[in-house]
Amino acid sequence: MRRMVRNLDIALLRAFVTVAEHRSMTAASRALHLTQGAISQQVARLETLSGPLFVREHRNLLLTADGERLLGQARRLLAAHDALLTDMTAGAVEGTVRVGAPQDLVGSCLAPILKGYAQAHPQVALTLVCAASPELRRGLAQGELDVALIEAPVGPSRGECIAVDRLVWVGAKGGTAYRNTPLPVSMVAQTCAFRPTVLDALRGCDRAWRTVFENGSIDATAATVRSDLAVTAWLASTVPADLDILPADSGLPALPNFAINLHLPRGQRTPAATELARHLRNGFARVRAAA
Repeated sequence: MRRMVRNLDIALLRAFVTVAEHRSMTAASRALHLTQGAISQQVARLETLSGPLFVREHRNLLLTADGERLLGQARRLLAAHDALLTDMTAGAVEGTVRVGAPQDLVGSCLAPILKGYAQAHPQVALTLVCAASPELRRGLAQGELDVALIEAPVGPSRGECIAVDRLVWVGAKGGTAYRNTPLPVSMVAQTCAFRPTVLDALRGCDRAWRTVFENGSIDATAATVRSDLAVTAWLASTVPADLDILPADSGLPALPNFAINLHLPRGQRTPAATELARHLRNGFARVRAAA
């Protein structure tokens, strides 16, 4: 029977989120510097309120439906709690913070968010690392980043989904490259998060394709598409005004939605990183509201 309570212990939510991110009580105990027994007890106390939150599958702990529903809310509450605690106890946020993001997000919606953060916290040294999502994921795991925005197909993620956008085909205004066989495709780099999805979609409809000018530069890809030498695939909100989103009747396969997931290191986070994560959540929420 679920108990009725007036207040939630924030430590229970922190234990739950850490176990969900690590899929392991043992790993969560190391991240939080607690015993495995303490973590297990905290999760059990939370489950007296919510019902079962995890099921074991082989060596991993996976979220139940109740756990999935709780995870996003718990992350938001922890973020608000940590930001409030920082404001109350630490005074001005200072230090360094390294944020990683794919190139396509930097010029569209990320720049004004980072500008606002820098103005609000002038004592923080902010470093921006631009790379493809798989590279950012490795950088976060290796301790090279404090915050990362990672693009991935919509679905389960160890990060926090802060935006969902359509992946669309993009071509030159009035261009005809999309009619060519094989289809010329420019995907910025082989590590681009969109590349496997795009190529699987083309294989699924038996559309022949060839890659064009993949050199790691989004500006070079935009120039290639602008010159009608190739098509590409980008998130709809990041498509430059001088390029076209190709319509459904262009003969190209439909592409799925992608999530923009906010990732922070497991375990302790610096006040500067926690505050940047809050700015990113709020900034992307404003973008969604304005769309």
